Amino acid sequence: MARSVSRRRPLAAALALVAGAAAGLASPAATPAQAAAPGSKQVTAVLFEWRFDSVAKECTQTLGPAGYGYVQVSPPQEHIQGGQWWTSYQPVSYKIAGRLGDRAAFKKMIDTCHAAGVKVVADSVINHMSAGSGTGTGGSSYTKYDYPGIYSGSDMDDCRSEINNYGDRSNVQNCELVGLSDLDTGEDYVRGRIAAYLNDLLSLGVDGFRIDAAKHMPAADLANIKSRLSNPNAYWKQEAIHGAGEAVSPSEYLGTGDVQEFRYARDLKRMFTNESLAHLKNFGESWGYMESGKSAVFVDNHDTERVGDTLSYKDGANYTLANVFMLAWPYGSPDVHSGYEWTNKDAGPPSGGTVNACYSDGWKCQHDWREIRSMVAFRNTAGNTAVTNWWDNGNDAIAFGRGSSAYVAINHESGSLSRTFQTSLPAGDYCDVQSNTTVTVNGSGQFTATLGANTALALHTGARTCSGSTGGGGGGGGGDEEPAAAASFNVNATTVLGQNIYVTGNRAELGNWDPAAAPKLDPANYPVWSLSVPLPAGTSFEYKYIRKDAGGNATWESGANRTATVGGDGSVLLNDTWRD
Repeated sequence: MARSVSRRRPLAAALALVAGAAAGLASPAATPAQAAAPGSKQVTAVLFEWRFDSVAKECTQTLGPAGYGYVQVSPPQEHIQGGQWWTSYQPVSYKIAGRLGDRAAFKKMIDTCHAAGVKVVADSVINHMSAGSGTGTGGSSYTKYDYPGIYSGSDMDDCRSEINNYGDRSNVQNCELVGLSDLDTGEDYVRGRIAAYLNDLLSLGVDGFRIDAAKHMPAADLANIKSRLSNPNAYWKQEAIHGAGEAVSPSEYLGTGDVQEFRYARDLKRMFTNESLAHLKNFGESWGYMESGKSAVFVDNHDTERVGDTLSYKDGANYTLANVFMLAWPYGSPDVHSGYEWTNKDAGPPSGGTVNACYSDGWKCQHDWREIRSMVAFRNTAGNTAVTNWWDNGNDAIAFGRGSSAYVAINHESGSLSRTFQTSLPAGDYCDVQSNTTVTVNGSGQFTATLGANTALALHTGARTCSGSTGGGGGGGGGDEEPAAAASFNVNATTVLGQNIYVTGNRAELGNWDPAAAPKLDPANYPVWSLSVPLPAGTSFEYKYIRKDAGGNATWESGANRTATVGGDGSVLLNDTWRD
């Protein structure tokens, strides 16, 4: 939200939009802060409301190979029943028994992700318990203020009314966030009980925590809880929403661990929708943001995408290119949000959180979009090296390097961009991981390229040759595999809500002209829809595009069948426009 003003918000909109950093009157504990996600693999994939068994598969299939360092999973604790996403943020016990999986599934997921080289961060709801009464997802009975065997009314803060004044520290930290029973985290018993829950997660192998609603707990309380952990240096990321003029500031929490910098995402939306990308030349601390090494950043999260504070998957190229920029720019520790389609802001996960396949059943899988996934290895390769060779056209085309290890160009203009770019890269061939094509840098560090409207180009020393996958190897390696043959379809096609674009043709891989079997294209760069389909090198084929509505009714584009041939290098790039 634009600021956490003192107004009532609907439960669905506010549950996790719980304003962010709280401060205590005492100084934080001496526990050393965990500065930015440790290790060379800096990027976290936030698989929002994915079941744990689906997360495990994705760690093996995508996250590990792409180089993601972390996966953040939604709250594992038992919560109130209901299909809405925000029920996950109303806990009723500390049993691992939510809709996303039981204790065994949670443990198996952690072990599987670790085997794939991916660490696990658990979204942790410790500021409050539920509103109302009933039976939780794990069978526990509860009433507001009474959670048998865990908490009773004496463990709650004395204020029993909703927060209504963000200019009053006591109101923010002692009253009830949208009617949820507020735990008194100043009490020794409550601190110990929360620490016991987090220690249980650590015993199962969790590597870190995202602390939900941190702003509503004094910083000293969180420091005390963290000091009780079996591993007090576990990664610690705190949700602390900045609001101008508020009594509680996110920076108060920097002594405990990382803090999410919400202004970063808000400003990216402003730059990519209303202002000039050229202004991003000094993006970061000089804009008044918190210290880079202790800030967690994102383009969107499950709250902000629903209330419009930030970009979302619905924003097409603005959203995709903002993610490319985030992963290329050396500020903060990046989170890539990966959720599902929604029209009702309360809507819970499709199929109860089971992801049978990306891009089906409404799952958006942003972490696996070619443009985003390919930048994870870029980020790992560039590390924390400084920005070099900045260039802009004074408007919406920019380019910059990351020392001598990486270089990116972003064309957010409505027309193509052709120029010679100056880099600090060593001479030689590189794979543009955005398009999976080869770019040659000369002895002066220069290359010449043309970028289409709303596209990017990205080079790094970990990808010197192109392959069938634009994701790159984990940690910036990879790119040495044999090329995989594929046809890359890109079609400019407008749609209305409920419509999608498919491609079919005279090959089994294209559905043999059967609309029901035609593969769906990805609208990540809407109005351009894209898909890469494996086809043998040298294959000649015919194809056409189809528009389908929500009922499955198909409309074929006009004109004769299109034709193409996969080249001897194993690829063909098709840039088309829908024919009415």
